[in-house]
Amino acid sequence: MTAWQFVAATWPWEPSVVLGCAALGIGYLAAVRWRVEGRAGWFLAGVFVLLFALDSPLDTLADTYLFSAHMAQHLLLLLIVPPLLLAGTPASLLAPAWQTAPFRAIARALGRPVVAWTLGVGAIWVWHIPALFNATLDSGGVHLIEHLSFLVTGVIFWWAILAPLPEARLAPVPAMLYLLAAALACSVLGIVLTFARAGLYPAYLLPVDPLGLKPLIRAGWKLSPETDQEIGGLLMWIPGGLVYLCAMLGVLMRWYRWDEQDADGVVGGAPAPDAAVPAAPVLPAGELHAR
Repeated sequence: MTAWQFVAATWPWEPSVVLGCAALGIGYLAAVRWRVEGRAGWFLAGVFVLLFALDSPLDTLADTYLFSAHMAQHLLLLLIVPPLLLAGTPASLLAPAWQTAPFRAIARALGRPVVAWTLGVGAIWVWHIPALFNATLDSGGVHLIEHLSFLVTGVIFWWAILAPLPEARLAPVPAMLYLLAAALACSVLGIVLTFARAGLYPAYLLPVDPLGLKPLIRAGWKLSPETDQEIGGLLMWIPGGLVYLCAMLGVLMRWYRWDEQDADGVVGGAPAPDAAVPAAPVLPAGELHAR
């Protein structure tokens, strides 16, 4: 089977996914007045990753053949798509809603570090309980709920780090601890999956093979059920942990930039005559403010 034959055979072409992603991208561009620059690139990248995760050969392999493909799909939905969407959302889009008491109350309740962390990390742990994971392979409805829960809890988790509104973000030190704890929790799950007995998810032991891909996967790619499960665990353990590490580095860079801005107007260790003296940092709702 050539690469083109493989892609043609495994691309699902789900109209609902394609139309949903197109509507999301067009709606965003309309909201920002079609200015494809700056933050827009991040948001559109998130839409494209979402489309790839749900409507590409990855989805076919994940649904039927490979646990490792399913894990890669989960990582994209939880650790890649939500940060990109948030990074591409300008504060001006949310500022009007933030002025309303109900939206602000909900955002603050869900944005509490303990709540956001538990939802974001808990989702990946809960859905990898064998009974629930196997249910997603048996039921399209349960599978849809799983994917939606990853996207929603992912946005809630990353809101504390990448919220478009600075006052909704965690201060640097709590943000670092928040991300480190998530990295450790997901690494533990990855270790458990890597060293668990083969067949933790029985559907991948003897997969139904409507496309005739099993010989290619087993003989061509040398992916036994044991190797497949080990790769899936390693994906959660190492690349998943690297995402949190990169986010921690991003927080450090933002903190450094804040320090530089806080030092503006300081000459020779004392404020310049025409510079306002910066106020001491405060931490309302976990956000670090300057000036």
